[in-house]
Amino acid sequence: MLRRLGFLTIGLFDEADPRRGHESTLEIIELGESLGFDSAWLRHRHLQFGISSPVAVLAAASQRTSRIELGTAVIPLGWENPLRLAEDLATVDLLSGGRLNPGVSVGPPMRFDRVRDTLYPDTADAEDFSYTRVERLLAAVRGEPVTSFAGFDGFEQFSDRVQPHSPGLASRLWYGGASVRSAQWAGEHGMNFLTSSVVKAEEPLPQDFEQIQLAHIRAFRAHHPDGDRARVSQGLVVIPTDSASPAQVTRYREYAAKRLPRTLTPQGPARMMFAPDIVGSSAEIAERLNGHAAFREIDEVAFALPFTFEHDDYVQILTDMATRLGPALGWSPAAGR
Repeated sequence: MLRRLGFLTIGLFDEADPRRGHESTLEIIELGESLGFDSAWLRHRHLQFGISSPVAVLAAASQRTSRIELGTAVIPLGWENPLRLAEDLATVDLLSGGRLNPGVSVGPPMRFDRVRDTLYPDTADAEDFSYTRVERLLAAVRGEPVTSFAGFDGFEQFSDRVQPHSPGLASRLWYGGASVRSAQWAGEHGMNFLTSSVVKAEEPLPQDFEQIQLAHIRAFRAHHPDGDRARVSQGLVVIPTDSASPAQVTRYREYAAKRLPRTLTPQGPARMMFAPDIVGSSAEIAERLNGHAAFREIDEVAFALPFTFEHDDYVQILTDMATRLGPALGWSPAAGR
């Protein structure tokens, strides 16, 4: 039974009017809270026309909502200084009343060869893009010392740990992983685990999306101190059509059909497997999900909104998710619990 229902958006905007796109994202988060969603998550995009600073946007969202949890899925740490990010995350978590759920990942920045001289002009070859970067963030968020000095220097007082410190934030850190190794690492380090619509087709795992994702979930929990109680959130693209207009339904199905070929075989040198988008009535989607091997292992989701739709489309999709799909999966709105 589905216990927690969330959604994920990329927050697209028009370069000529970026404020409108960001306002649309905030309005969608407000709508999500009013519909009873448990969480709203933002993707992270650099040098594109999607949200580049989700922590800043979630700071704004924290002042326009009161209950819904606010997450990132995910912040690529290759672009970040973990100590500075820890300060931002703690600040927003306090402003939100303890509702922040930061999701992160590691690895070199996307297209690093094209941005390295601007992003890290003096240290590109020395930067560590491994899991160590997450460990640095975890330590800073947990309140471990980040300097050898604490006390007064003249009239000014200094702390040896990141300020502000937000108790409880460390327990709400998520790792977004697409491989068995990432799943195991996240479990060993006591993090929560985000598994999305993209996984790696690694040998000797079956070359089937559902079975790969299932293997990741089980590997994570097998290595986590909480075992089967360890938190996993699944992200798939689902598009309910219950209240959609005929034109919307046609557009949604065309969108999914264009993306279907990439789901048939592993893609690229990394052998990435993509899950098919699921379009249909809430009853049809619920039937598909209840037969999904990985979905049956989890009790919380962050369904991804399609990238290129309009604001009114997102309103319709979220409304159908909350009023029809969620209940069909056994979920009830947070406001009614």
